[in-house]
Amino acid sequence: MPKSKAETSEVTTSTVNRYSVIIEEVFKDHYAAGIYEFEFERDELLAKAKKLEIKTPRNIGDLIYSFRYRQALPKFIIDAADDGLEWIIRGVGGAKYQFKQVRLNRIVPRDDLVTIKLPDSTPEIIAAYALSDEQALLAKVRYNRLVDVFLGITAYSLQNHLRTTVKGVGQIEIDEVYVGLDSNGRQYVVPVQAKGGNDKHGVVQTEQDIACCQEKFGALICRPVSAQFMSNGRIAMFELTVQDNEMRVVGEKHYQLVPAKNISREDLENYGVWGG
Repeated sequence: MPKSKAETSEVTTSTVNRYSVIIEEVFKDHYAAGIYEFEFERDELLAKAKKLEIKTPRNIGDLIYSFRYRQALPKFIIDAADDGLEWIIRGVGGAKYQFKQVRLNRIVPRDDLVTIKLPDSTPEIIAAYALSDEQALLAKVRYNRLVDVFLGITAYSLQNHLRTTVKGVGQIEIDEVYVGLDSNGRQYVVPVQAKGGNDKHGVVQTEQDIACCQEKFGALICRPVSAQFMSNGRIAMFELTVQDNEMRVVGEKHYQLVPAKNISREDLENYGVWGG
């Protein structure tokens, strides 16, 4: 039942609450017990906001992005998932989306991995003026060649904040795209997603990255990477893939960027042992 203007006046003051009300009501329009997936269109979000007399989001695409990566879906939607499953929102074409139940999975840094110290090559002026966690993280990855170090290839930044359309998915954005090669001449495309603040990495983003690389760089080997800030300025690097509709971690390393003088002989000896 549509809520009155009085009932929605409180949520109009909060973007998070506005988004939650809109997506929950669209979900309820389609959901029934026993349903594991259904599609809806972007126009339904706008129509629902108008019907509920909620201020229309300036960028309706940010509503979808928010629930994919920044905030939890409303409790009603979370509770509607079967045990061990969660609802995700996929793009399935221009202005079309799909709610689908998948196995609950979050990429978070492991607690039992060692931290590897690397000489910090970030120009001080870049560190001083980076405007967000994401920008700062991408800059550190780029200037310290962390893609090269992590994957063991020579990689070059091709484009950052790539916005493009992928057939069957719709519009996507990749934080930064690298291309590279190894000693055997194999060539790679590396979509990098940077996670700062409260952003979360989900299976949808990895699926989109792989689909984009298959369509735009079909001759290259795709190796999706996620970078994430940890405590004390450490950086977790993940190589990801999708297997059986679930996101899997192929490899994970934790790095600490420090002045070169802070890397001791003991550190180097340990790295030699770990490297075999």
